[in-house]
Amino acid sequence: MTEAAQGRDADDDEDLSPGWDAITAALERVYPGQEPKHYATVIKWMLGGPDPLDGVSVWKRMEPVPHWHYLSYGLSELYAKESNDADTSGYGFELTFRLACEPDDEDPPAWAVNFLQNLARYVFKSGNVFDDGHWMTANGPIALEQETLIRSMGFVFDPELPAIDTPNGRMSFIQVVGLTEDEERAGKQWDTRKLLEALLPAMPLWVTDLARPSLLDDAEVRRRVEEGAARDGSSSGFLFTEVLGWESSKRLLRSSVTEITLGARQVDELVALLPLRLTFGRDFHFASREKALVFEHGETDSVSEEDDRLVMRLSDATVRELARTLKPVAGTYEVRGFGAVRWKVQKTTIRDPQGNVVRTIG
Repeated sequence: MTEAAQGRDADDDEDLSPGWDAITAALERVYPGQEPKHYATVIKWMLGGPDPLDGVSVWKRMEPVPHWHYLSYGLSELYAKESNDADTSGYGFELTFRLACEPDDEDPPAWAVNFLQNLARYVFKSGNVFDDGHWMTANGPIALEQETLIRSMGFVFDPELPAIDTPNGRMSFIQVVGLTEDEERAGKQWDTRKLLEALLPAMPLWVTDLARPSLLDDAEVRRRVEEGAARDGSSSGFLFTEVLGWESSKRLLRSSVTEITLGARQVDELVALLPLRLTFGRDFHFASREKALVFEHGETDSVSEEDDRLVMRLSDATVRELARTLKPVAGTYEVRGFGAVRWKVQKTTIRDPQGNVVRTIG
């Protein structure tokens, strides 16, 4: 991307861009008289370029903490109306991102522009959209080659940019908020939107600071989060795993047993989420690309196979016993009082993009 004048590319001055102009007008109400830095895409996506966004604008501000405020242009319909949904502009949102900076910094970091392009690329290729309360793991630092604990993201309506109506339909401003891995887990065990609200007093305007520690290190913040999860349960009903399989076998003079195989990496999350789902009467899906293990609340324990789904109905007592018994360590586990199922945990090997082993769990 290249830095260009705000508004649109220099060679687009005669283009009709009512969507773009509506977005710019919304930002001018927040930053009256301030000209942002704008980074335009050299070759547009529609012309075969690699970057889906037409550009990213960045404003600098000093309150409540010094930070850069990034805004994408391209997830909504900037020019003519093309989608069939008359009420929504494009995907219905643009992304914003607030990144902490030093008061005397003159230029916003370029990696954050590429970061927003990568998120937009995911939306364009998958068709999946981001919304208030969503989360997404980055599978590594959100800023490559930088030492940071920020390895995940939450999504929330930008606190200073309400949704707007444009000539091409309605759209929202969805802010990306950098989270640590334990904050991500806390959001899944409770609710991402409620977690972000609990973090807000320690993270004004949800500004992402790559240098910060986990906010859960603060005893008061952790208390609020843990009390919220215990009160409300978990809003996360799905956990993906690379390793999942089962096999049922008959035993002489005894009932059959089903042995379930899973990877050590997901065990901690599984046993943390189950009590926060089932004891609140909510189902939970633990799934790979081919199979799914469906947990349901029941007065008595049972297990049944339905095509590529294994359905387990567990009582509150068995859920608690499973959470105490299953460990992220390779081995075979049996839950007291539920002998119909045996759990086999395998080691999980984590590799970097080059295929090198960086971590082994279990």
